[in-house]
Amino acid sequence: MLSGSLTSPQAAKAYSRGVPDGWDNEDQIVLEAAGREVVVTNPGKVFFPERGETKLDLAHYYQAVEGPLMRAMGGRPVLLQRFPNGATGPSFFQKRVPRQRPEWLETAVVATPNGTESTVLVAADLAHVLWAVNLGCLGFHVWPCRASDLAHADQLRIDLDPPPGPSFSMVREAAHEVHELFEELGVVALPKTTGSRGIHVFAALEPRWTSYEVRAAAVALARELERRRPDLFTASWWKEERGQRVFVDFNQNAPHKTVFGAWSVRARPGAQVSTPFSWDELATIAPDELTIATVPERARARPDPWEVMELAPQSLGPVLELHERDRAAGLPDAPWPPVYPKAPGEPPRVAPSRAKRPKA
Repeated sequence: MLSGSLTSPQAAKAYSRGVPDGWDNEDQIVLEAAGREVVVTNPGKVFFPERGETKLDLAHYYQAVEGPLMRAMGGRPVLLQRFPNGATGPSFFQKRVPRQRPEWLETAVVATPNGTESTVLVAADLAHVLWAVNLGCLGFHVWPCRASDLAHADQLRIDLDPPPGPSFSMVREAAHEVHELFEELGVVALPKTTGSRGIHVFAALEPRWTSYEVRAAAVALARELERRRPDLFTASWWKEERGQRVFVDFNQNAPHKTVFGAWSVRARPGAQVSTPFSWDELATIAPDELTIATVPERARARPDPWEVMELAPQSLGPVLELHERDRAAGLPDAPWPPVYPKAPGEPPRVAPSRAKRPKA
């Protein structure tokens, strides 16, 4: 099945004769992207059962949103989550690119805080994206830095993680509060759907700060939001303390952490897309309706809402002032995920209910 509105010249050409251009046989197709030919095997395999979209539909979707997609993640290292049998089948994360790969494939060597190195894919252009799609990668988990400058994060990412249940109205309200706080700080930050139940808010930064500093800023933002609206927000790392509140996941900014990318396709039966939108749309945005069948036409019909942010990186200074205020008030660091080395000033990494009580 071939579906969705197509906006790129390559995708339009693919449909001009009723069959994809370059069709070789039922087992593979050759697509053109960024001046290269990329083979897509088993193009008719159904990847998204809700409407029957195939691996080829997924490839054509990425062709259709090439412009905004590459503005959002071009030149960044990406982590692959592969679904060989489609969105409803088993998956696995693949950080390291296979040894047997095209000579033109761009990679970068990234290192965890404990020094483990991996050679990962760089989303250099659309050909790299389609190469990963052929491996069964539906969407991309993206590093907050460029491959050309791995030492500095150039994005601050606010992940609004909803509580269990039908709670998107809470996430909308939380995103509105995040917007107001950023406006007070003089920082331009813009939202996107996660492709599931949450909202991400991104701010583009000048590449001057490490991920440690960006995470510290995110911790301060989470705590400030909780102070202002304790009924709506929580900065508590431990789930048992969150209740029915929106968790501001500051650790998504920790070194070596990736976040699901803008314009990427989620592993859901309906092929939902993590879609950037404007603040004016916050009250009406319907995440489940943003799919590979609808987003290409949306991208064609309106300007890229993130373009202005990506073209104007900003200072992290105003947010770091919140961090310095909290430090001056004696607040300790927030807990880190268990895979990270113990940080100076970090509280114990144990849930409050499991902490040893002092002897009487």
